[in-house]
Amino acid sequence: MDPSSRIAHYPRSLRERCRLLRLGPAPALVVHPDGERPAPTLVWLHGRTANKELDSARYQRLVRAGVAVVALDLPGHGERADEGLSEPGALGALLAQARAELDPVLEAIEPALGPAVDLSRLALGGMSAGGMVALRRLCEPHPFVAVAVEGTTGDFAAVGESRYAPAVEAGLSPAEHLAGWRPIPFLALHSEADRVVPVGSMRRFVERLRAHCAALGSDSPVRLETWPETGAPEEHLGFGRRAADARRLHVEFLTRHLRPGAL
Repeated sequence: MDPSSRIAHYPRSLRERCRLLRLGPAPALVVHPDGERPAPTLVWLHGRTANKELDSARYQRLVRAGVAVVALDLPGHGERADEGLSEPGALGALLAQARAELDPVLEAIEPALGPAVDLSRLALGGMSAGGMVALRRLCEPHPFVAVAVEGTTGDFAAVGESRYAPAVEAGLSPAEHLAGWRPIPFLALHSEADRVVPVGSMRRFVERLRAHCAALGSDSPVRLETWPETGAPEEHLGFGRRAADARRLHVEFLTRHLRPGAL
């Protein structure tokens, strides 16, 4: 498949700002406001069964606001599809491999993209499984200044499903590693009716995160924004009727903390 065909459905104004390349082990989509000047950047991880090209509207809004995006294909997804890693029972293996790949990706950004990415203004984010990877990575030393996640959780035990057990046993549940979390601005979006990742599990993680940050004397914001229901499939895949509201909150949060246009 011609890689460019993966974004053929994007509006022309967005396609012109895109590059498809490989960053370390992961296929990546880079969307940049102008392709040259240093821009604050969101490293984005999609959810299970999705791919990095999903949600062009998110990327369009971000680049219009002056924020670049580096979106990655999770292991076994997108350009390297492997049904074995997209099955619910493979969640632990998926999270473990994705976590292991993230640092090599970060190391590859500067050689591949040069000064177009402002490494002092990086945010990390993800949806569902991608958000789980992001939250676990932030429990260790990292370069990020903000995090924005959607439809995810950092407390696997609170979900109460057997498919999370291997991930808990492998030390992949962020809640068990909060001692290493350095407070940074945090935004989580969720449907109260989510039937895949129950909002209660994320609410419990947020409570623990707030307590951790308070104990460190930090007033860095920890926000959980929810809707009673959205009409999205399983109340999980996107935000349905609330999609525009969710994207607005996402972009406002990132522009506030990444400061596009700042010297």
